[in-house]
Amino acid sequence: MPDADALAHSDRLRQLLQEQVIASGGAIPFSRFMELALYAPGLGYYSAGAHKFGMGGDFVTAPELGPLFAATVADSLAPVLQQIGPEAVLVELGGGSGAFAEVALKRLLALDALPSRYALLEPSADLRQRQRERLQKRLPPLLFELVEWLDGPIAHEWNGVLFANEVIDALPTPRFTLRDGDVFEEHVALDGEGRFVRRDRPADALLSAAVRHVERGLEEPFADGYRSELLVQLPYWLQAVAGGLRRGAMLFVDYGHARSEYYQPQRREGTLRAFRSHHVGDDPYAYPGLQDLTASVDFTALAEAGTGAGFDFAGYCSQANFLIGNGLMQRLAEAEDRAKDAAAKLRLRQEAKQLTLPEAMGERFQAMGFSRDVEFGTAFLAGDLSHRL
Repeated sequence: MPDADALAHSDRLRQLLQEQVIASGGAIPFSRFMELALYAPGLGYYSAGAHKFGMGGDFVTAPELGPLFAATVADSLAPVLQQIGPEAVLVELGGGSGAFAEVALKRLLALDALPSRYALLEPSADLRQRQRERLQKRLPPLLFELVEWLDGPIAHEWNGVLFANEVIDALPTPRFTLRDGDVFEEHVALDGEGRFVRRDRPADALLSAAVRHVERGLEEPFADGYRSELLVQLPYWLQAVAGGLRRGAMLFVDYGHARSEYYQPQRREGTLRAFRSHHVGDDPYAYPGLQDLTASVDFTALAEAGTGAGFDFAGYCSQANFLIGNGLMQRLAEAEDRAKDAAAKLRLRQEAKQLTLPEAMGERFQAMGFSRDVEFGTAFLAGDLSHRL
């Protein structure tokens, strides 16, 4: 049970959400509810100051486990940065606690592949401050001077790499359902006591067309009552965050499925989940502002969005194969050699297992890359899954 301060915070966001529902004529799209629950200024889950990342937070991302993930990803990106040369920029979307940036910059320095700038596109003022404090404390001045924080995507032409770990799953997503063969969009309304309830309304032309596009690629049409997510804005979002990227690569790591697996008939309620204190819940309306809301990524949709934006498809594989194929075991061996004691070595081995074992993050998380006028496909040679798309 959250403490009194947390409950008071959640109540303030609940009131804002209730006001939005009333002002919108009695219902708002679920995507709008999710947007406010996660990003409402000063109140949303990612906008407020609660501790979210690591063992003491609500969930653990790969960079929070230790140095191996970021060092190995840096190894995969270094050849692209070296192909581009001194003008290369590395843009990280989100950034979490700053753990990835810290390790990646140190590793890129060792590989003689430093970008001219390391730019964090972080919408949360609270997380920006935490990132700044961590990186200023832990990076040598030479590296910290490369770091900057962006207020939006780089609009002018630029060359380099865009990286996002567990970002797409937190994009506010529409949810749809089928009723008598027609497409409806899930909305959030209020019952007589002011509690949030699900309400379905006829979908607009954009969502309806997107659902039919997905349906055409499946073995059988959606059954009545089937409910899931469809991120119709993904192509527009990807083009927006890439900004003026002219030459370089994009790498996305997240949990999800190829489309045929994502929309399996037995997954009748979709992939939406709530995370709080390392527990998974299925009530997206509980404790607004205090729990993370996520939906799995449709990697087929991501492939369509990337190539539709004019990039070449570089590859798609599980996180385990991506990391192993880009030198994870070598990074582990080097880190073990530097470890102070047996306990530190054990932590490193546990980290490697968590990143790669199928029952942990190894198969649930996947990596997909895109490129333009650079070679990036070699990063995906181990365990290519593109045939599933």
